[in-house]
Amino acid sequence: MPPLQNNEYTIGWICALSLEMAAARLMLDENHGKPEQQNPSDQNIYHLGRIGQHNIVIACLPAGVYGTTSAATVASHMLFSFESIRFGVLVGIGGGVPSKDHDIRLGDVVVSRPDRTSGGVVQYDLGKTLAEGKFIRTGSLNKPPLVLLNGIANIQAEHEMEGSNISDILAEKLNQYKKMRGEYSYQGQENDVLYQAEYEHDGGDGTCETCDVEMTVRRSHRESDDPQIHYGLIASGNQVIKHGATRDRLGKELGVMSFEMEAAGLMDNFPCLVIRGICDYSDSHKNKRWQRYAAATAAAYAKELLCIIPASQISLVPTAANLMKDG
Repeated sequence: MPPLQNNEYTIGWICALSLEMAAARLMLDENHGKPEQQNPSDQNIYHLGRIGQHNIVIACLPAGVYGTTSAATVASHMLFSFESIRFGVLVGIGGGVPSKDHDIRLGDVVVSRPDRTSGGVVQYDLGKTLAEGKFIRTGSLNKPPLVLLNGIANIQAEHEMEGSNISDILAEKLNQYKKMRGEYSYQGQENDVLYQAEYEHDGGDGTCETCDVEMTVRRSHRESDDPQIHYGLIASGNQVIKHGATRDRLGKELGVMSFEMEAAGLMDNFPCLVIRGICDYSDSHKNKRWQRYAAATAAAYAKELLCIIPASQISLVPTAANLMKDG
């Protein structure tokens, strides 16, 4: 289909990586291509389409330019050209924080959800350093708009009764795009290995072939390969966490389930929900094997969530541009 008028697009979908944008485009029910018009001040490159009842604008951060500032710039430029956008979804990969309370595995999805003290995203590197190096975090970030939180409540009820549709969505879409099948499909429980937090990666390559198997964490075998959905806090900051002990310390201190690098730049100025597919365990054993599948599970969850929200509800939400002006 040719693109619609810019004012007919109501949801912004932001990705940090090209593989995340590919996963986002995979989820479209209808492709609209590129916009015919764009504000001269807007430097983003877009892909347009429809998911369910909603017209979607997809944008990706510039290649190699990640972090909170880049994400904020992409979101603000998006609103120059698409003034009818009500909210955004920030969808992509993140590092997991497995714990006794949360059995997080590779390919699972973590969704930002507010608690009593946080809007769903914690900026872990914002604060001040006091005597003896003590670091105090300051400020809090906004929570997602009510229409998205209502959607989460409804999709949780659906999953309680009938389970998630993520695997079915992926199977259907990958049947259409056969080139993506290999890396965007489930990578196997035998390739999902969690090492003890204090054990550092052995060797400089991207695999753990020489790492000590005796230092792995013993976990029960899952009966299903379907990804599980976890709701809670996500930590955001401008540094990559690649240290198991630091992961566990911050995870316990902040109560977070995932680390990522963009959300803190959006939450206060661009109302959005953060959805992260877990591609590694935020330790020195990082590798890229699970990235595309994790991006796909996050995108499939986003599709499932958006399809449960009626377009009539979104039309009642103030535009993100107006919220920025009022703020």
